[in-house]
Amino acid sequence: MVDILFEFLRAVGRFLINPILYLAIFMAIFIGYRRVKNERRHFHIRILNGWSEARGLITEGLLISLCISILSLAIGLAIPEELIYVVTIVSLVALLSYFFHLLSPIIYFAIAVGILLLIDWQNWSVNVLGFEFTGVSVDDGAAITITIIVGLLLIAEGLLIRKKGAHFASPRFERTKRGLKAVSFLSKKVWVLPIFLVVPGDAIESFLPYWPQFTLGSNAFSIILFPILIGYQQIARTTLPVYFYPKLGRTVLILGQVVVIGGLFAYFMPIIGVIVLFVGALLRIVISAYFMARERKDVYAVSPKSNGVMIAAILPVSPADKMGLKSGEVIRKVNGVEVHSEQELYEALQINAAHCKLEVLDHQNELRLTQHVVYSKDHHQIGLIVAE
Repeated sequence: MVDILFEFLRAVGRFLINPILYLAIFMAIFIGYRRVKNERRHFHIRILNGWSEARGLITEGLLISLCISILSLAIGLAIPEELIYVVTIVSLVALLSYFFHLLSPIIYFAIAVGILLLIDWQNWSVNVLGFEFTGVSVDDGAAITITIIVGLLLIAEGLLIRKKGAHFASPRFERTKRGLKAVSFLSKKVWVLPIFLVVPGDAIESFLPYWPQFTLGSNAFSIILFPILIGYQQIARTTLPVYFYPKLGRTVLILGQVVVIGGLFAYFMPIIGVIVLFVGALLRIVISAYFMARERKDVYAVSPKSNGVMIAAILPVSPADKMGLKSGEVIRKVNGVEVHSEQELYEALQINAAHCKLEVLDHQNELRLTQHVVYSKDHHQIGLIVAE
């Protein structure tokens, strides 16, 4: 028991000294800073706190991390130590590029595996900071375990995008081709998933001699706690964020399930795992490109409407939030008065400065009524950001 505890403490220690963790924290803070700066430039107020991205960096994916770690340890999904080093380098470069399409795990894992396969194929020996890279072989079991783990991480990516994508969608004004002002939404986020991984070593064999694992040419293994990066960026224009990002997440989730199944088939033919990994990475790029192309149309889900005032965003914990108002809904009447502009909306609010009653068209174009107490004449206290 003491040996097991010591091994897990060592794994945590390795996690805390990994540069990925600290660069990801810095990048999450930077994303929040850029988002707040853009929101103030467009709307003169921030929507989410600048620390929102950093606060959820690890916590939002912690349950998913635990599930993947349990599967990894229980099944004994061992991966080569060389891959850990190359994945670290590739993911750091992807993070520094600020191009978060590259931070899908299947993409940077595929790049890392491709590098190691090339080294093995050319019989190279590459020395970096004292560590010698000799590459990995398709037939040593790595194709099975890597593909399954990457498939699980892709499922995690889909779940996080589906659940959190719309929450971090930041509005910004754009000009349509006709010169009208409309609103698009950029969601850009990075997460760190602390995952327990199994690598060749000598720590486990002494106290778990019958623990299952894929050998990778070794009979002894150790445990590390590795910070897996998951990041994405996607703009929504023609589709409301509340519908767009869940659909994107579901598509990525389905791809992850297919990759896991491919990894299982690789048990019978390892080359299948390699093919599935690279095809999966290509398909993940295609998914991003498809959703990007679809949202490039000059048709905006949030733009000024003739039948009322369209909501672009809602400030959290505001009267508008408590009334259940949502981005993309149209306010037709305020305190019984029809409104067609932001100025008319706030003039109508002053009819009853202590209480407001709204007539709203929801996303299904159905009418509903809502009301709430208003404590201030400052329109931002109501929590509405409108498209005008």
